[in-house]
Amino acid sequence: MTSTLMLGAVAYDPKVVTIWEGFRAWFADRDFDFDYLLFSNYERQVDAHLAGEIDVAWNSPLAWVRTRRAAQAKGQAAHSIAMRDSDCDLTSVVVVRADSGIADPTELKGLTVGVGAVDSPQATLLPLSYLRSLGVSPGIDVTIRRFDALGGKHGDHIGGERDAARALMAGEVDAACMIDGNHLLFGREGTLPSGTTTVIGQTGPYDHCNFTVIGDPHVAKIERFLALLLGMSYDDPEVRPLLDLEGLKEWRAGRVEFYAPLERAVDEVGFYDADGNVVAADYRP
Repeated sequence: MTSTLMLGAVAYDPKVVTIWEGFRAWFADRDFDFDYLLFSNYERQVDAHLAGEIDVAWNSPLAWVRTRRAAQAKGQAAHSIAMRDSDCDLTSVVVVRADSGIADPTELKGLTVGVGAVDSPQATLLPLSYLRSLGVSPGIDVTIRRFDALGGKHGDHIGGERDAARALMAGEVDAACMIDGNHLLFGREGTLPSGTTTVIGQTGPYDHCNFTVIGDPHVAKIERFLALLLGMSYDDPEVRPLLDLEGLKEWRAGRVEFYAPLERAVDEVGFYDADGNVVAADYRP
């Protein structure tokens, strides 16, 4: 193992290069040897992590689930060492047009629901699991129209969510699923103009991305990385632009208990098996 801490991240947007170049320079100013590898999709990143090619992965929640399962199958343990404040206690919502007359998710039976990409936790897997919990079976009680975009990026780009929202406004679907924060974003940007939609259902809380380590998290360079990361202050004018780009005000210690809803959703549709193998038949990263 070299002294360089190698981070893996997925290039879901051009700003990813700006973010990690900025972090690299900030770490270098503190005499910490940090570099990063960018991957085209999370499945390749997870494979590289399992092969020991990176020390830490900046994982989507779905990539966390796969990493945890695959590491366990190999007799290892995966650890969530840090996450953003904005990764904690999120929910997804089921939205209808305000003039639809639909007031409850059970009233969607016989109608069409728009969701995000097949691999989007927030816009597909979790909200459809929520509907199942209410006795509304996707593909049986309701027709699902999926808006696939950039497979393998686990919905980070939010393109599928935005397309589903646009379809709702166009009358092409009767409801759309999205993360609560994007419902607000789509209102601000005009995709879902203020007053035109109503939330009729909301999932329980779940967590989003985390920095993942496989094996011993108490290796010196990982501990140094974590100490520097958690020491970043939003009040620091050098750091604030990077944190703004990454969508946070504070790094927090990692936790794992709020990934349980996604674990259930993954099992309900057979997305990954118990050993972290990709088994979803219609998933092409």
